[in-house]
Amino acid sequence: MSIQPIADIASLCAKAGVENAILSPGSRCAPLTIAFVRHPNIRTRTISDERSAAFIALGMAAESDKPVVLICTSGTAVLNYGPAVAEAFFKRIPLVVLTADRPPEWIGQQDGQTIYQDNVFGKHVKFSANLPTERDQPSVRKQVQQTISEALSVAQIAQPGPVHINIPFREPFYPSPDDKLIYENPTPASIHEENHELSDSEWGEILEKWNNNNRKLIVAGQGKTDNLLISILCTVTEEHSVPLVADILTNLHGCPKAVKNPDVFLLPWVKDNDPSLPPNLLITIGDSTISKNLKLFLRSCEIEEHWHIQTGDFPPDPFQSITKHLPILPSAFLSELVKRAASPSSEQKDYFELWQDREKAASDLVQEFTKNCEWGEFKATAEVLANLPDCKLHLANSMPVRLANFVGMQNSRTEIYSNRGTSGIDGCTSTAVGASFVTEKLVVLLTGDMAFFYDRNAFWHNYRIENLRIVLLNNHAGGIFGVIDGPSDHPELEEYFETKQALTAKHLCEEFDLEYYFCPDAESLATSLAGFFESGSGPKVLEIETNNNSNKRVFQEFKKRISKLA
Repeated sequence: MSIQPIADIASLCAKAGVENAILSPGSRCAPLTIAFVRHPNIRTRTISDERSAAFIALGMAAESDKPVVLICTSGTAVLNYGPAVAEAFFKRIPLVVLTADRPPEWIGQQDGQTIYQDNVFGKHVKFSANLPTERDQPSVRKQVQQTISEALSVAQIAQPGPVHINIPFREPFYPSPDDKLIYENPTPASIHEENHELSDSEWGEILEKWNNNNRKLIVAGQGKTDNLLISILCTVTEEHSVPLVADILTNLHGCPKAVKNPDVFLLPWVKDNDPSLPPNLLITIGDSTISKNLKLFLRSCEIEEHWHIQTGDFPPDPFQSITKHLPILPSAFLSELVKRAASPSSEQKDYFELWQDREKAASDLVQEFTKNCEWGEFKATAEVLANLPDCKLHLANSMPVRLANFVGMQNSRTEIYSNRGTSGIDGCTSTAVGASFVTEKLVVLLTGDMAFFYDRNAFWHNYRIENLRIVLLNNHAGGIFGVIDGPSDHPELEEYFETKQALTAKHLCEEFDLEYYFCPDAESLATSLAGFFESGSGPKVLEIETNNNSNKRVFQEFKKRISKLA
């Protein structure tokens, strides 16, 4: 067997910007492992659990904005990549998945570690290919290079995402000790971003509708920190009086007049249908939003014009109202718009003030409630976020991301991330571990007990993570099922929905050499935070134990308070 065509794959990946690869042990993937481990410009790590490995790679790619390679052996190892691949697809994160396989004549013939791997991820990848088994002929080798180049290009352009290359191998898998790998300099396919520019006639139509609509609203979805976009949105809100709705995952907490509590003050609207709030021109940017009440509100509005600003293909339509897709960077579009647009009308200014008044009332309510409510995860979350240092904050799904969104983020330097492509709990810890591999900044994960214990293999590797801090909200159950409508009304709640458990993180921390803090009350939390966030002292877990019944009581009282907002 010649390993040189596989070395070409590593070379193409490196030239296309790949700096990191996550590998899981196996014999069938040995040629891939050797080719990538020996490449001088690719940093490799080995993670035994493929599900965790895939989420670690996801976290690395999301943090670095660069594609990360995943390599595994054949069989069910491949299927374990599925959750992270789906998350990467819907979150638009570039993963390059290389899976080893049996030769085609042994598929479905009761051979070991053999499943149907061709196109195994279906619609959850942007590109899928099955390489030929014999790759030594010059023409076939060239074809393989073209396939890999295309995959690397597709993974990164327009709307990034995962790609899958399935590679069958015959024995022997291991080159002889005398074989030398030659990392040549193949030319990959060029990675070209389309730069769409609006014509004068398009601008004329846009400006006519912009200037003639007096209830304009911008809703931002989740996205990475973009200082240029923040600056432009500040101009749009302050000089053009356009309300900006931006939850915690938008990373727009640097916009002082952004509406950050739509989930709070829109709950009464969902019930009462206040006619003064709906926009007649809606502009959306970014990905999905957290707030269910915001979604219900916008889906209920009769919106005349809805423009979504995003590069790439036609976007999803979660509010069911898009009338125009502008495939351009939001910062470029809004920057040009504010130069051309007329001054805001008195009606637009009134509309802006209406949203500001509702936001202030909601913010005041949240601050007052958080200050005076009984001890529990609501108050603990507020305390943790108020004391965050400059860091990268990861929010696990289920209650942590919702609690953080209610409490809000005051530190504009903190960049926030959450797996909200598919919104699963299954890889939140591994994703944070991956991020900590590629940044020197402190990475803080706020997580719940179900997500934390589900993903404990995130720590099952040989790499010390000095800059990782995990805040664990442990109510010994899936607490969200006790506060959402539906499950709490049925006798199956405790056993089949909340899944009560008695675990603590103490023994896990001993097993994986993580410094452990235990906080059962407000006093212990207050005294622990400073030492916990201290940099350069190794990975740490701060476990905040709360009573699930108290948490339910607090949250129900919170919902009762916000339902009375005028």
